[in-house]
Amino acid sequence: MFKRLKKKYVLPAVATVVLFTTVGFTYKDDFFEIAKQIEIFTTLYKTVNTNYVDETNPGELMDKAIKSMLADLDPYTNYFNEADVARFKINNTGEYTGIGALITRKEGKLIIKEPYKDYPADKAGLKAGDEIIQIGDVKLADFKEDASELLKGSKNTKVTLVYLRQGKTMTTDLILSEVDLHAVPYFTMVDKETGYIVLSQFNGKTTTETKAALLDLKSKGAKRIILDLRGNPGGLLNEAINICGLFVKEGETIVTTKSKNEKYNNTYKTHTPPVDLDIPLAVLVDGHSASASEIVSGGLQDLDRAVIIGSRSFGKGLVQRPIDLTYGTQVKVTISRYYTPSGRGIQALDYTHKDADGKAIRIDAKNYNAFKTRNGRTVYDGGGILPDVVLEESKHSAIADALDRKDGIFNFATQYYYKNPNLGDKIPNITDADFDAFKAYLKKEKFEFDTETEKAVKDLLVIAQKEKVDGSIKAEYNSLLTAVKNSEDKELAANKQEIKQLLTDELIKRYQYKEGLYKYYTTSNAEIKKATELLANTAEYNKILKK
Repeated sequence: MFKRLKKKYVLPAVATVVLFTTVGFTYKDDFFEIAKQIEIFTTLYKTVNTNYVDETNPGELMDKAIKSMLADLDPYTNYFNEADVARFKINNTGEYTGIGALITRKEGKLIIKEPYKDYPADKAGLKAGDEIIQIGDVKLADFKEDASELLKGSKNTKVTLVYLRQGKTMTTDLILSEVDLHAVPYFTMVDKETGYIVLSQFNGKTTTETKAALLDLKSKGAKRIILDLRGNPGGLLNEAINICGLFVKEGETIVTTKSKNEKYNNTYKTHTPPVDLDIPLAVLVDGHSASASEIVSGGLQDLDRAVIIGSRSFGKGLVQRPIDLTYGTQVKVTISRYYTPSGRGIQALDYTHKDADGKAIRIDAKNYNAFKTRNGRTVYDGGGILPDVVLEESKHSAIADALDRKDGIFNFATQYYYKNPNLGDKIPNITDADFDAFKAYLKKEKFEFDTETEKAVKDLLVIAQKEKVDGSIKAEYNSLLTAVKNSEDKELAANKQEIKQLLTDELIKRYQYKEGLYKYYTTSNAEIKKATELLANTAEYNKILKK
C-alpha cells in the first residue's frame, strides 16, 4: 500500500511544496489565490489518479496539464520536460551535428524541404520533396516521437535512410557532420557602388559575419548598403543590438523592454565602435521578418539611420527567457515587451484579448499611436515595423499564403523538377502553359486552400449535420461551396504573376540551391531594384529620412 501511495502522490506533493515555496517568496500579493488554486489542482490530481477506471501516467498527465495551461497565454511560453530539454535544447551558435537539411513533418510524413549544399543530405543525393520513411531500423510509420531527432548524433555516425521519391522506394547512407548555419549566407555587389547583404538569422555568428561582409563590400567599392532581413525570424537580442552598432554611434539606445516585473525593465544600447556612421543604408523587411529583425529595422528607422523598404514586419515584440526548473525541466516564459527608441511597441497580437474563436486580437488601425523619430518623422505602432517605402510586391495575397502554407507550390515544384531535370543554372521560365498545368495539378490533387471563407462554409455543414438539417440545405450548401471554389479560381487568376514568381523562386532553389536564388534576386527582385534605385538617388533618400 505504501508503495502505491508513493508512486501516485509523491510527485504532486513535491511539486506543491516547490510551487508554494516559489510563490511565497516571489508573488506575496497573490499568495493566497495561488496557494488556493494549487491546492485545488493537487487534490483533483490525486483524486483522478486514485479513482480513474484505468491506470494513469502521472508524468504524462502533468505534462499535458502544464503545456495546455501555458498554450492559453501565448505561443512562445513553453514548458520542456526532461526529455524535451535533452532533445531540444536550442543551440544558438549556429552549429549542430546532423544531415544538413531543412525538414518538416506534416500529416505524419517527414519531408526534406531543402538540402543544404555540400552537406551530408546533399552528398547522399537527397532532394527536396523526398519523404523519409525509415531511419536505421526505425520505421517512421510506427514512430510517434520527433523523428527528426533520429537524424542527429555524433559526428561521423553512419545513418541509413529509406525514402520515397516520386512513388519509388530508395535507400541511401550518409555520414553525420557538423552543420554550420551561416547568419550571412550571401553577400555581393549588385552594382559598382551598392553592396547587398543577406542576414538570415541572429545567432552567435551574426555580428562577426555581417561585419566581415560589410568590410569586404566596402573594400570592393561599396558606397551604399542593402541589408536584407526578409524572412529572418530573429534570434539573439544582443546580436540585434550589435548589428545596429555597426551603423550608429556607441551608446545609442536601440530597444527597451518593459514588464510588470521591474527586474526585466531594461534599456539596451550599442556598446562597440561603429564601422560606418554615414554610408547610405536600406533595410528590406516583410511579413516574415520578426523579433530581432524588427529590433534592427525599428531601431535604425527611429534613429533615421536607414530607409526601411518592403511590407509591414511580423510583429513579434514579446521577450522570452528560459528558466531552469526542478528535475531537469525548463520553462521558456514571456517576461516583457520590446519597444523601439521612439517608444513604439513591436507586438502585433494581444494575447490577453481573444475573439470568439480563441484567436488573439490585432490592434485596429484606428487605434494606432503616433511617435516621432529623431528627425521628427511620424511613425506608428500597431505591431511590427511599417516601412518608409511600402511595396505591394512585398505583400503576399491570401491565396499565395494558402499555397505556401499547404505546400501547393512546393509539391508542384517537385513534380516539375523531375519532369525537367536538366535545367542546370538556367532560370526556369514559368509560362502561361505551366501556370495552367499548376492549376490543373491543384484540381487533380483536390487541393484545399482552407481560407477563412472555405473553413466557415465547411463548419456550417458540420453544424448542420449535428442538427440533422444537412439534407434540407444540401443544394444550397453545394452551391455556396461551388461559389467559394470559383472565387478561389478567380483569385488564382488575379494573382497569377505573384504565384508564377513564387514558383520560379522555389524552382531556382531546386536546381541552384539557396545561393542561386540570392544571385537571381540581385538582378530580378523588385525590392532590391527599388532599394538600389533609392540609394543611388541621394536627394530622395535624404528627403525620406528628414521629412
